[in-house]
Amino acid sequence: MKKSLLIFLLFTSLTSFSQEIALLKYSGGGDWYANPTSLPNLIKFCNANINTQLKSKPRTVEPSSPDLLSYPFVHMTGHGNVVFSETDVTNLRNYLLAGGFLHIDDNYGMNQYIRKEISKIFPNNNLVEIPSNHIIFEKPFLFANGLPKIHEHDGKRPQAFGIFIEGKLVLLYTYECDLGDGWEDPEVNNDPSEVREKALKMGANIINYIFTN
Repeated sequence: MKKSLLIFLLFTSLTSFSQEIALLKYSGGGDWYANPTSLPNLIKFCNANINTQLKSKPRTVEPSSPDLLSYPFVHMTGHGNVVFSETDVTNLRNYLLAGGFLHIDDNYGMNQYIRKEISKIFPNNNLVEIPSNHIIFEKPFLFANGLPKIHEHDGKRPQAFGIFIEGKLVLLYTYECDLGDGWEDPEVNNDPSEVREKALKMGANIINYIFTN
């Protein structure tokens, strides 16, 4: 499919469905359904604080589905294995090249698998660490040190990696951070309110980026 047609299809889709976001249902055995309350809470926070009008319930979409083009933001999480088929890879690449955005949040245990799958989507584009002065850490909430640490796990520093196409971030991979856990209902992880707020504000920055850049 020609890139011009893809852009037209994405533009048409986003015009109609730009108020919906989605969770990626992938294959491989990993728990794609982890953190069931995270996206609804992020949506609620964004609608209340950054003037979005997102629909309250996120959709679920498979990487090979043509419906992928209907969502400006797709979130992916889990703890385990991830496998993208050739069809998945092609569809995800076309989606991202046409202006879509994929946020992958390692919920601890995904890293060794997802990096290989990302390299299938963009074999000629390496993941690069996103510097703390990137706009995604500045608006509307300032994170002067870059990606915040939400859960400890191995105690490593949190890192945000990205794939950039023509200077624009199209794929964000958050590692050793666990933003999604911070978005969940308070009783799920018993996070202090300030930790949850930090996670939600960073999530709002991501949503803001896709709608303003």
